Formats: sequence, C-alpha cells, structure tokens
Amino acid sequence: MRVALRPRSGCLVLCLCLSVVTLLLQSLWVPLEMTRDEPAGRSPEEQGQRGLGFRRLALRLEALSTQVQRLSKERDFTQLTRNDLSLILQSFRQDQQGLAHLVERELKRVSQTLDQLSRHHHHHHQPQTPSPHDDQRPHAGPTEKCEVPMDPAYPVCAQKVEFLQARWQSDPCYAFYGVDGTTCSILTYLSQVEDFCPPRLGRNHTALPWHQKPPSYTEKAEIRTTLRPLYEAISNNSGLAMKFIRARMERMSERWTQAGVRMKQSSNRTISAQIRVLLYPGALAGSVGQRFEAMVERGGPLGELVQWADLSACLTILGHNVTFSTSQRQLNSLIGAAPGRGSCPIQRPITFDLIYTDYHGLAHLQGAMGLAFQHYQCHFRILDSFGTEPVFNLASYARSHGYKTLWGSWGLQPLQYMTMFPHTPDNSFLGFVSEEAVRKEVREDELEPESYRKERIAVVYGKQDYMWQGKSEYVKVISEELETHATVYQPPGHASNLPSFIRNHGLLTQEHFLRLLRRAKLFVGLGFPYEGPAPIEAIALGCIFLQPRFDPPHSSENNDFYKGKPTTRQISSQHPYAEEFIGKPYVWSVDVTNSTEIREAVGAILSTEVKSFTPQEFTCVGMLERVHGYITHQNFCSKSAPTWPPESALKVHLGPLGQSCVSVCRRSSLLCEPALFHHLNTLSAFISLGLGCSSTVQEVNHLFPSYSPWGRHCGLQQEPLLFSCAGSDPSYRRLCPCRVHLPGQVALCPDCL
Repeated sequence: MRVALRPRSGCLVLCLCLSVVTLLLQSLWVPLEMTRDEPAGRSPEEQGQRGLGFRRLALRLEALSTQVQRLSKERDFTQLTRNDLSLILQSFRQDQQGLAHLVERELKRVSQTLDQLSRHHHHHHQPQTPSPHDDQRPHAGPTEKCEVPMDPAYPVCAQKVEFLQARWQSDPCYAFYGVDGTTCSILTYLSQVEDFCPPRLGRNHTALPWHQKPPSYTEKAEIRTTLRPLYEAISNNSGLAMKFIRARMERMSERWTQAGVRMKQSSNRTISAQIRVLLYPGALAGSVGQRFEAMVERGGPLGELVQWADLSACLTILGHNVTFSTSQRQLNSLIGAAPGRGSCPIQRPITFDLIYTDYHGLAHLQGAMGLAFQHYQCHFRILDSFGTEPVFNLASYARSHGYKTLWGSWGLQPLQYMTMFPHTPDNSFLGFVSEEAVRKEVREDELEPESYRKERIAVVYGKQDYMWQGKSEYVKVISEELETHATVYQPPGHASNLPSFIRNHGLLTQEHFLRLLRRAKLFVGLGFPYEGPAPIEAIALGCIFLQPRFDPPHSSENNDFYKGKPTTRQISSQHPYAEEFIGKPYVWSVDVTNSTEIREAVGAILSTEVKSFTPQEFTCVGMLERVHGYITHQNFCSKSAPTWPPESALKVHLGPLGQSCVSVCRRSSLLCEPALFHHLNTLSAFISLGLGCSSTVQEVNHLFPSYSPWGRHCGLQQEPLLFSCAGSDPSYRRLCPCRVHLPGQVALCPDCL
C-alpha cells in the first residue's frame, strides 16, 4: 500500500531521518573514556579530538537538517513543493559517495583503535600515547605534529593531555587560552598556562603568567586620620547590608581617627609597608547575599556585618590600600579570572597582598581561579565567627577520622581563620569594636555622673519570635522586679506572640537600640543567638548581662546550630567569652529552669552598681594593635617554621591525661599558642620535661606531640597543619605551648610587639 505524503509530512520525515542518523554517528564518536565515571559538572557530550571524522559527518547531516527546517519556516508549508525536496536530496546525493568513503575510513580507524586498546587493557590506568590522528588539525593550514614528552620531571603530563583531549570543551576557558582539541594546542596550554608539561621545543621557559610577582609597593603605611578612602572604596556596593555597614562606619569614624592618632603617638609601633587588601564578604554576594539581605530588616544576624565594617575601618586607619566588593562578577575581574567555569588558572598575578573573605567567598575564589587557587591560598584570611579546628581543616584527616563537614577541609593554615571572639586559639582572633566603647573612649573622670544612672529596666536579647520559645517563665521572673522591654521584629499585620507583660519596641535602629541600653540596668540573654557582639556593647553601656547556663554544654553532638560546624567546642553558656573573660559583677549565668536561682541573681544584680566596662581588645586601639600585629608578623607563604610569637613567649606545660591544651593553658591563666608547637615537636622537649621515652613515633595525629605513660611512648607530629590546641584523649598527656597575654588583649603577648 502506498501512502501519499503531503509536502509538510515529507519534510518532517526527512528531518527525523537525518536526526536519527546524526545521533547514531554521534554515539559512535563518543570516546571510550567518556563511558567511565564522569566528574560532577561534566556532561558526556563534551568530546575531545578523537572521532573528528564522525563529527564532521554528523555536522554535515545537521546542516542538511537545518536547511530543511529553514526552508519549512521560510515558506508556507502548502507551498513547499516536490522540487524543494528534490533539491535537498540531490544535494545529499552529491555528498553521498564522499560520506560513504569517510564512514568506511573512520570505522576502520575505530576498529584498529579498539584492537589496540583491548591488547593493552591491563594498562588502562596508564597514560596512552595519542594516535597520529590526534596531532593533526584538519582545518589548520600546514600540518603540525606534536608528541607528548615523557619527562620524569613532569610525570602527569600525558594524563593531563589525555584528560584535555576528552574534555577541553567542558569549559570555555580552555578555548580562551587557545586550546582547540589538538595535541599541539593542549601541550602549549599545559606548559605555558599550567605547569604539567615541559616547555615546547623552540620556546623559552618562562614563569607562568599567574606565578609572576606584581610590582610591590614601596610606600610605607601611614596612619590615616580620615575614613574618606574607605567611603570611596565601598561606594559601588549597594543593598541593605552595605547600608548597615556604611552607617556603622560613619557613626564610629571620629573615634576611629582619634584611636589612629593615639596609635601614631605610640612608641612601640613598627612601621610596615603599605599593602593592597581585597575585602570580599561572600555571604553578601549572589543568591546567598540575596537571602542575607532579606534578613537584615527582619532581625537577622548582624554580627558578621559589624565585623566587616570594623575590619574595613581598621585597615584604612592603618594606612593600607583597601578594595571592597560584594559582587562575584567584580571579584572575577579583580583577580583576572579567565572567562568560563573556573577550570583554568587566572590570566595574571593577583595584585592583592591579602584577601579577606568568608567560607562562601572562599568557594567563589576556588571556582574562579583553577590551579592558581592553591598557589595564592596563603594570602587568604577567612572571617569565621565560630572557628575551624585543625581536625576539620585537613581534608584527608577529616575524612578518615570522622570530622568531615560541609565546612572546613580547605587545607589552610588554621591561623588563617579569623574569629569573632578568642574561643579557638588554633585560629586568629580578629574581633570587632564595641560601638559604645568607641563613643565613650575618653577618660573616666571626664564622664558625667548621669552616664551611669540606670532605670529599673531589663532589655531582652532576642529579635525574633522563635528565640523566645520556652523562655516565658524565665522572663516572667525577671519582669516581677524590672520593667521588661523587647526589640522583636513584628511583621506588618501580625499579632504579637510575646507575653503581655513585655513592652515590645519592634526592630530598632542601632542608634535607638543603644539609647535603650543606656537606660537599662539588665540585658537578658535567652540562650540564642550564641556569641554575638550585643552583650559586649551592653556591658560597655553599663548594663549587667544575665544569660542561661547550659548543662550539659551545647556542642555539635547535641545542638542543631553547632551540628556540622567545624568545631568540637563545648559551649557552657550563651556567651562563653563574657562568662570566662569578663565574669561577675558584669556577667551572671543561671539555670533558666530554676526560678529561685533566677530571683536570687536578679536581687543581687539590683543591689550591684557597675560602671561601663570594655576589654581593651574590643576598643578601636585594641583592634588596631591586633590587626597591625597580624599584618606585620603573620606570613603563611613562608616554608619555614613561624617566628611569631617569638620563642621567648613559650611556657611549656605537660597536661594531665584527657585534657586539651586549651584547658591546660587556661587553667594556668595562659593561652595556648599553636605557632609555638614546632618548638615542642622534638625528643629534647620530652627530655626537658623529665620524660623518658621507651619508644618514639612520628604520626599524623592531631593529639601529637603527646606522651602515653603506659609503655612510656612519645608521639611527634608529622603534619604541621595538625598542630592543635583542641583535642584530648584519656590515653595521652599533651605537650602544650602556652604563653602569657597582655591584659585585655589575648591575641598579643609582651614579647609580641
């Protein structure tokens, strides 16, 4: 039976046939290695050089199919005649003989390649020598042949060539650097942009473009008395978060400059070179930044914004050259990222001496820098509120010992992570400035008496409804003695869920919030948020801070907030720093389920008079001293052991069984200093402590150096990234590098300046 096809139907059938043939040929031309497990983000159709003949054939068929479709669109279907179809088929017949020869030749080559692969199947993990076809570009003029060099100094060159032959189209950055699938272009890329292959013959061996050092600054960092350069640096950044940051800078600018003048007059300040600094808060960039922005006016966390504002001001006053960005696109431009998906190294050397970012920004940098990320990672400083302990930082160790989380595993020096409070001595304490301390940074005898006059008012610390859940009875006991105020965000049109005895002001601006705290006698913690800046600012305004005590302590094992965070810390109260470093009469911790204990604490607080108090480390001068010390002395790009703090600061302590060095040093009112561990990682350190070692072992173990009394075994640390103040085990007595610190400035020691 014959079926008469209408012109439109015939056109569609021809298109379908051509598409099927094209797909068949494309499936034949997929190289063997593409059937293996593909890495994330790589699609199977990202092909290499092999199968170019099939590819040309498939492209020809695709062109014919496109021609049919174009004719179909250009003409009304009813006007598409048999002559049109005849013209197309005639064009196909003209190529038929050539296409047949091409198919036959390519099938023969594939058959030969398969035979060769089957003979060498047991060597399939070793680099294969590319076939002669790989060395030719059909569309290039004169034929150029390239062989993959077998140079022991470049052991993975052949593997990298094979990888790019199959996947050079997976990222446009390869084409940007001149890779076109030929072995010659790949070898040029792998020798001139990456460093996996030796230089090509006849080409000079020069440093990789992104390895070269940019011109260094010769200017000295002069203390500034204005934040004007910073306002210019942030002028291109917008949004609610940046509005908050700028407002804070402006409120505090006068005191920042006053602190700069005081530091300028200081005799113990070393003059350092001016450095170029990039500040990139990744949490404010991209989709994460949009979610963060949405929370700013709804009572969301502002502690990170406080820290970014203060760090920016601090670096500016210290005289450094600051660039500030919250745009991922601008970041790529600033670091010279190649266009594409980040598989390739950057185009030029990074011109910044230091890059301050956060965990989100670290991921953005890695996604844009390719191989250069590892080269430059010693220049990174990571703002990390809750800290990252060494066991979470080293990926291989975290995986094998059960410490792997969504965070961590970056393999940085642990001191490159910079915390909000000095709770993790394995990291560097960056901190912030207590805003009221800045506003009141004058001599005590200059303050007016009414500065300390307090009303019988309590202000509750908790800006969102969920923070109050289960705390009504606790707050009610307090409200029996003090008028109780709240600053909880109230969505428009929603009824308040707060107890009737609470006077809620809604979300206040920072200025109005500070004004309320100046009147208040008591600042009441609800247990969350953890370790924020507000209690320090309340104490600086003459408030007493009352907070919940946690028994058992909160940690990643029993608390959803800390679960997955790269820390094993045990949090004994809402604000451990306030409890341990400030304490009574400014800070009181209670069991919130015990109404008698709460009443007794409130009664004692009402009969206690306190004045404004701010630890030195949370003043402008304190932060300037600390950051200046870090910039001047911390060098994570050096291969040698750290020399700061100096060895003269070291006080060696042998801890009891089952105690971490954090606890051992704190018990003696000292601080564990991880930069001094290398002085203890020798047999002579054990001998000086009177320990006889029947055996000595060197291992990758975050508890080493340590001593096991059973069998008198001495353990030395094999991996410097695992020198850790945190960590304990009932079988080990840890050797701990403790040091003294300046009063109110735990980051610095008398010998550090």
